[in-house]
Amino acid sequence: MDATVNWVNGMTFLGASNSGHLVPMDTRIDLGGNDHAPTPMEIVLIGLGGCTAMDVVTILRKSRQQIESCTVQLTAKQSNEPPTVFSAIHLHYVISGHSLTRERVENAIDLSAKKFCSVSIMIEKTAIISRDFEIIGSVAE
Repeated sequence: MDATVNWVNGMTFLGASNSGHLVPMDTRIDLGGNDHAPTPMEIVLIGLGGCTAMDVVTILRKSRQQIESCTVQLTAKQSNEPPTVFSAIHLHYVISGHSLTRERVENAIDLSAKKFCSVSIMIEKTAIISRDFEIIGSVAE
């Protein structure tokens, strides 16, 4: 995997993945930016949410769960002193569908956390990650 980050102006940068996708980055105005794009740390947090959401949807589909939507709400705390790494992150999964089982949803989240989500496993080196979930729709017994 390769990437390039180019300085645009001010504190605006444009990241480019080797697959050709572009990601703008900026910072807050009080730090010299224009606040026109996510900060790099916001992108890391979003990446964590995307990684685990993709895992959970894939695992639930493979276990024949009738999933209709998956949202991951992330709340993060950063250390006060540089480097301001994440110190704690809470992930709240909101899964909707028909005849979902709590056991399979919990298993999908657990598999993502412990086996598949490389972003989560990497971030756990510096942050405590907690997780919970709720199911919207019909729940099978």
